[in-house]
Amino acid sequence: MNETTSPDARKTYDVVVVGCGIAGLSAAVTAMQAGARVAILERAPREDRGGNTRWTEAMLRMKSESEVSDDFEAHFAENAGHYLDPELIKEAAGAYENWSSIVKVLGFADPELISTFAENAGPAIGWLKSFGVRFDFLPGYFITTCTSRMGPVGGGLAMVEALAGWAEQNGADFHYRTTAREFLREADGTIVGIRATGPDARSFDLHAPATVLACGGFEGNPEMLAQYLGPRARYLRPVARGGYYNKGEGLRMALAAGAAPSGDFGQFHAEPLDPRSGAPEPIVLVFNYGVLVNRRGERFIDEAPATVDATYESITRVIHEQPEGIAWAVLDGRIDDVPNWRRSVRSNQPPVRAESVAELAGKIGVDAAALQATLNTYNQACGQGEFDALRTDGLATRAGYAPRKSNWARPIDRAPFLAYPIICGNCFTFGGLKVDTRSQVLNTDGDPIPGLYAAGETVGLYYGTYTGATSVLRGAVFGRLAGSAAAARRGQ
Repeated sequence: MNETTSPDARKTYDVVVVGCGIAGLSAAVTAMQAGARVAILERAPREDRGGNTRWTEAMLRMKSESEVSDDFEAHFAENAGHYLDPELIKEAAGAYENWSSIVKVLGFADPELISTFAENAGPAIGWLKSFGVRFDFLPGYFITTCTSRMGPVGGGLAMVEALAGWAEQNGADFHYRTTAREFLREADGTIVGIRATGPDARSFDLHAPATVLACGGFEGNPEMLAQYLGPRARYLRPVARGGYYNKGEGLRMALAAGAAPSGDFGQFHAEPLDPRSGAPEPIVLVFNYGVLVNRRGERFIDEAPATVDATYESITRVIHEQPEGIAWAVLDGRIDDVPNWRRSVRSNQPPVRAESVAELAGKIGVDAAALQATLNTYNQACGQGEFDALRTDGLATRAGYAPRKSNWARPIDRAPFLAYPIICGNCFTFGGLKVDTRSQVLNTDGDPIPGLYAAGETVGLYYGTYTGATSVLRGAVFGRLAGSAAAARRGQ
């Protein structure tokens, strides 16, 4: 076990929680309700506490306060992994205790975890309500949707302040501007606390029989982004301020301690952002009613293959692949036919506005002749039919024109012309740690690492495509599971 740096640097708790978003706070408060003495480490200052949760609307894939959406488990199953071995998947259909070590740490969203997630979502909502958090089916930034979503009144901030306030009033020790650096370990590998550094860069130790990692992913670490996502990570930025604090130390510590990796380390949850804006989550989700062009003034994708909530992530990833990682959503005067369309734009910057295509091209730095040619060809390919902004209307471009536009395909030829720049934002990274249904971190042989738990973004659960409106819910559910199991280690 590591020795403390000085006698006064030693602090002893029942549970140490690294992270102060919905996952960390859910773990901490649950452990406290079970009688545990808890320390909470938060890299951010108090005014920024809450990780990504603080800055999000925190929509939840629920059809009621007690039931997940009808497509919840099916969507996870459809995006559980890539080219999985059918024999291993067959084994995963049996009882967990009979799974081989290979299957227990297989890189996929296993049915044990997903069913646990679904079963505990309703109880997590009920638990949050006990702290005064209210939920409703609130209007969000999606004009068209494919699934049911509800959210907390006041967004993620309401959950952060409710849980953190309760923890403060009931004796939790908060360590702000503090970063976990390494585990304290017994000779047999048991995790018995954290060595951390505070605002003065001096090390101190927090001893506890249980440690919960709820410190996010690595979207705020350029070195790790380049390592796992490649050189185009230079064009990425976190979606919200909370992401900048997520620098991946928790993941590195756990992997170095033998933890099994899980989740798609080569992928992340992508959102379309206005790069001019520093507002929280400055998303632009109106491109499905117009066209997307790159720096060459060319269309490069079907902007509306389905409802925008089901397709924005895949479209945004293709924007990321364009020259310099940027595109423009080009609209015209017809956009005002879309009821309340500005609701789908959360940037605090106005669109670029022009009275002609040539003027617009000059303002956005695109060759005017190329942009006009692109729009002319597109306009000629637009079919006849009834436009319906509130459903997938099948108003598509004619056969043979590429790239096709499957819905809402109307000519763009009526002034004023508008454009929003869009880059690919990194809401959170997918790569994380493998846990069991008690949120215990597993080692690469499929055995729980004694004393170590994980929750929230630190758990790897997503592959390829994000199951929308489940990340905050994942934090609450697995945070509670981790907190309960961590508190139970007292006296063992």
